[in-house]
Amino acid sequence: MRSGNPALKESTFLDLGSGTVVSRDAGAMTLGGTVNKTGFLLLLSVITAAFAWHQSIIIGADGLPTVAPGVTGYMLGGAIGGFILAMVTIFKKTWSPITAPLYALVEGFFLGSISAMYELRFEGIVFQAVILTFGTLFALLMAYRSGVIKATENFKLGVVAATGGIALIYLATIVLGFFNINIPYIHESGLIGIGFSLFVVVIAALNLVLDFDFIETGVEQGAPKYMEWYGAFGLMVTLVWLYIEFLRLLSKIQQR
Repeated sequence: MRSGNPALKESTFLDLGSGTVVSRDAGAMTLGGTVNKTGFLLLLSVITAAFAWHQSIIIGADGLPTVAPGVTGYMLGGAIGGFILAMVTIFKKTWSPITAPLYALVEGFFLGSISAMYELRFEGIVFQAVILTFGTLFALLMAYRSGVIKATENFKLGVVAATGGIALIYLATIVLGFFNINIPYIHESGLIGIGFSLFVVVIAALNLVLDFDFIETGVEQGAPKYMEWYGAFGLMVTLVWLYIEFLRLLSKIQQR
């Protein structure tokens, strides 16, 4: 049960001490319950994203919309807060009925503020990214349910390896950025940069397939009820990543 998503990994449904499926005293995880909770998390993130969007855009002295001074606070606060809540959720899965909604709310501030910044620079880009994100979600869900795409062990291994490579590149970008060193080409709007972003989008999208398989496996194994929240949280993590990568890809294309 490999998944490139760090929230959904092989040992999630297992008791690390015995290697057996965790007990389910309060009922079992269901697919319908996970879907409903995923929708609820998305709704929470949209609410705070809309608020952050409204706070991030002001009308300047020239009468044109511009970025508000406090937009960085919403973006950094949402990103850092979301990361902390994600780590807590990953290591304390039983807390997911509380931490998953909190993660969605906090992540909404990040999504709303960064979306506003992209929209001010590239008009219409946010709508395009949203459509592409959910279009990809439903297309891959249909392909997975119909058996067109199967989460075989080799498929999982390839996606996880590619996801790890991307994570290392992003980590190197952050570390080198502290020394004012930029990795050439891949973060620029040239053909190499667009190709890199397209590759990342594909890998992020394929992680959705692993997430579907992971959730389905949890349902089949009779995971406890709170795992519905955890499964929804893991799917939310992938959707956020996919949306951000679509923004990056579309911005590079529009810069050319």
